[in-house]
This record gives sequence, structure tokens and C-alpha cells, in this order.
Amino acid sequence: MSKQIRNIAIIAHVDHGKTTMVDQLLRQSGTFAEHEKVVDTVMDNHAIERERGITILAKNCAVSWKDTHINILDTPGHADFGGEVERALSMVDGVVLLIDAQEGPMPQTRFVTKKALALGLRPIVVVNKVDKPGANPDKVVNAAFDLFDKLGATDEQLDFPVVYASGINGWSSKEEGEPGAQWGTDMSALFDTILEHVPSVQGDASAPLQMQISALDYSTFVGRIGVGRITQGTLKVNQSVTVMAGPEGKPYNGKINQIHQFQGIDRVQVTEAGPSDIVLISGIENIGIGETITDPANPQPLPMLKIDEPTLTMNFCVNTSPLAGREGKFVTSRQIWDRLQKELRSNVALRVKETDEDGIFEVSGRGELHLTILLEEMRREGYELAVSKPRVVMQMIDGVRHEPIELVTADIEEGHQGGVMQALGERKGELVNMEPDGRGRVRLEYRIPARGLIGFTNEFLNLTRGSGLIANIFDSYEPHKGDIGGRKNGVLISMDDGEIFTYALGKLDDRGRMFVKPNDPVYEGMIVGIHSRDNDLVVNATRTKQLTNFRVSGKEDAIKITPPIELSLEYGVEFIEDDELLEITPTSLRVRKRHLKEHDRKRASRENA
Repeated sequence: MSKQIRNIAIIAHVDHGKTTMVDQLLRQSGTFAEHEKVVDTVMDNHAIERERGITILAKNCAVSWKDTHINILDTPGHADFGGEVERALSMVDGVVLLIDAQEGPMPQTRFVTKKALALGLRPIVVVNKVDKPGANPDKVVNAAFDLFDKLGATDEQLDFPVVYASGINGWSSKEEGEPGAQWGTDMSALFDTILEHVPSVQGDASAPLQMQISALDYSTFVGRIGVGRITQGTLKVNQSVTVMAGPEGKPYNGKINQIHQFQGIDRVQVTEAGPSDIVLISGIENIGIGETITDPANPQPLPMLKIDEPTLTMNFCVNTSPLAGREGKFVTSRQIWDRLQKELRSNVALRVKETDEDGIFEVSGRGELHLTILLEEMRREGYELAVSKPRVVMQMIDGVRHEPIELVTADIEEGHQGGVMQALGERKGELVNMEPDGRGRVRLEYRIPARGLIGFTNEFLNLTRGSGLIANIFDSYEPHKGDIGGRKNGVLISMDDGEIFTYALGKLDDRGRMFVKPNDPVYEGMIVGIHSRDNDLVVNATRTKQLTNFRVSGKEDAIKITPPIELSLEYGVEFIEDDELLEITPTSLRVRKRHLKEHDRKRASRENA
């Protein structure tokens, strides 16, 4: 194979500029025509990714530079989507590690770097956003070296090349320049570093075929599509192949219908492909992630991909509220089960199992964001369901119950330090490091049980008045740390079915903050607000004003009510307690008690006691 190929993944902590960097590489390699109008973050083509400004799915694209075909994988930055990162790294020969010139290495930087070093990949460190006020490139490079050293990097990996860049302004430089000035003219310094330091074609084109499926796609025309990298051998259209799920897997035969390669963000059809090519294949109906496409005469399957186990679990239940079935298209347990099974085909970090109770499924993932993104996708597709409070996945080690511990990094203003430290301490957090930046902000590093972080995001934003940044990553399993206090306030529970009236809200306004507004439907057992005290209170939310034949002054009718709390999916999941459920439909989110009748709730609490 004479053509030059490089396969790289762009990895980094969330918001350090991966997708923006890929935009510039696509633009400056001539992928888009001069007149072509291209949206920013072109790789984030998923609706939820665009709305939230995050990458959820690892995506492939390819550029050409100096007669070399460079396959680029844009990976997510959130720890919850670590499964996507692990799959992407199995397809590449090198990684570009982006680090923000102001923030430096963050928890997810540590996670992705650890995975890359363990696979023997040699990172190219790109110090991004060097033109930001407060950027400190020298400090970041030293911190990167210390991080690599802590993670057990080899001497070759420690001798990493450094490129300085401004992804948003589209320039890079191998040399450090003057603060506030532009150090380079374009991205050529990064392109040249990739060609110089990332290994070229690996594998023998004449050896028996070996290709591992690392991602799945679907087309209504050709069915399921497998995406993977050819390790060795040559793949051709209409070729008969054997598919195996690892060395112990049962082999089955298939035939390749079409082969596509990436060119820019498009796919082009080819007749054959060789070692190091990243290709899309169709024709094998039941192909799965981690399976090996190999030669029928001499099968050589690769080991299945190893993915870290989930740390958080939730129950997905059929919606049983009095308002069930009014807004959703898919409401039965069979429909929910089939949708979860479909998700398992491509979402490798997810686990799903049936429970003893009918219509309740246990779904486990990497974190709250991982599971709430799945819920958001399901509700947009027309599914209606209820979910329980997230629980951490415990492990028994040597007969002792162990729980997942997270490494948390919080960047906050010094004035908010006391409140944040107190809140983390109450949640069994243990301070590991504290580092002021000399400009009025401080970085706190904590080790804290994963249980303690459930519901903490909103409290953190309130404590820091929205100015704090927080990130966390799984660290290890440790013996159970003891009880952690739950929600401090009780809730206001509707005693009746009906419709909310302004008059009723006016009477309840001094009792707490509401989730509902006038004309919203409610039912018995539905939670309509947060009580100002620590106990639950059953209230009449459907109360109307009794009319008399006496005329009264009109000022009594101008009832002033506090605007309700906007209930988002993340806030709802964090807010609920063990005896509560979040009801999710395509148009509404409602919080309810698991037992709708008051006498059922009392009996359940007696049994639990």
C-alpha cells in the first residue's frame, strides 16, 4: 500500500476546544470549498449536542495534508461518555491531547491520558487558547509532564512534542511567542507535527484479514453499518468474511456489500481498503461492537474491547400516573424494553437488566449525564416513562461493601471557598489539594463518594452564584463511607386530582416554592412544590374561591404568586428521593411520590422503619 495514512484521536477535558480545533483542521485542509457556508462545530451534528454545546458521540472525519490521508476522531470530553473515548482510541495510532492554557490539566484530561498511555500511544500535547487572558503555557506544559509521570508514562511518551495554538482563531506554532500576539499564521505547525510524530501505515496488506468494529451506524437503505479500522489484510467489495466476538466467540459468515471511507465529513464509496484504513462496511446484519471481521480460511479474531464498568444505576419504569398515555406514543413496558435493547447495540458503556417487578428495568451507566441524555433522546422520540433516584453501583471486595469514589476539581472565586468546602465536607468529601491562582480564584481537589455528588451540581451553582466550574472523574472503589444526608427540605404534595388555580397558589405561596403554574393538571400524590420546612406536607392545590352574592373590592382578586421553579430533566433526577419518581413525557416533567395515596405512603414508611 503506497498511500500515506495517519490515524489520530483528539482528546481533552470538556470545553478545552476539541470540536473547534477539528473545525479549523477541516477548513484549512481545503475540505470545504471557498463559497461553502459551514456552521461552527460542524462535527456536533446531533440536536442535543448543538443545544448543550457538548460532544456526546465520538465522530470520524478525514482531511488531506501534503498527500497524506489523516483520519481524525473527535471524542467527547465528559467523563460520562468515556466509553466513546475508549472505542475511539482503539482505532488510532496517535492522540492529540488538548489542554486549556488557563485551566491546565483537569480530571477528564487525566482519564483520557491514562487510557492513551496504557494503549502505548504517544500524545502530541497542544496547549490551546494561548491567546486567552491569564494563559500560562509554561505552567501547563510542566503540569502535563507531571501528569504523564504520575500515570506511568514511558521515556518515549514523556518526550512529547508541544504545539501552541488558538483553535478559535485558527493558528498554531511550535515556538512560544509574545503574550497578546499571534504566534503563527495557520494550523500547518499542528499538521506537520502530526505527520512527523504519528506512525504511518501499520500492518501487512497480504496477511489474513483482521478488522475490529469500534462503532455502529444505521442507514434505511443498507441497514446496519460497522465502523472500524483494518489491522491487517485487504478488504474488498463482495468479499466473504467470518465474524467473531473475540477468540472465544462463535463464528458466523457474512459478505461485504459496500465499503466507504471518510473524506472531510462525507463518506465516499471505494472498492477496496488496506491496513490502517478506517472504513464503514455494510452487508452484515447483526454486526456488533468489538467483533472482528476476519478471513474465513484463516480466522484471527482480536480480543473484545474492554470498557470500564458503570458506576450509577436507575430504574426505568412504565408510567403509572393518572395522566399516563396522554402525551406519549410509546408507553408500554415492551416498547421501553425494545428501545433500551436498541440503545445497547451502540452505547457500549450502558447495561440493562430486567428486575423482579413487572415493567421496571435497571439501567446502569457512567454517570447522571450519561443516563439523562438517553432519557432526553427517548422523550424526543415519543416515549413516556418514570425513573427513580440514581443509585451508585456497590461492589463486594473481600466480603466488605465498597463504593465508587470520584476525584472532583472545583475552580471557584475565593469568596465562595468556605461554603463550597463546607458542602463537600458534609457529603464526606476529603480535601486532597488546594491551589490559589493569584488572581482571586482557587482550585480545590477532593476525593468524594459518588453518592455525595448526586444532586450537588445545582447546590454548587447556587453557592458560587454561577461562577464556579466543577468536574469529576471516577477514581477507585473504597469501603463504604457511611450515611450522607439527603435533601434538606420536604415537599408539598397534592391531595386531589384536577387543575391548578391561581387562588390555590396564592394561599400556598408562603409554604414554599412551586413547580406548577395556573391551569397545570395535577393528581393525588403529585409533588407540586418544595416545602419551606423539612417535612412533607399534603396541600389542596386545586382549591377555588367560594363565590358569594356580596360585591367586594377588586384588589383582593389581584393575587401575587412567585414564579415557579423551571423543572429540567437533570434537576428532576437530582431532586427526587428514594420514595419519589420523575415522570417523563414528550412535553412534560412531573415529580410524584412512588405511592400516590397517603395511607400507602404511611404503610411503606412503617415497613421501611
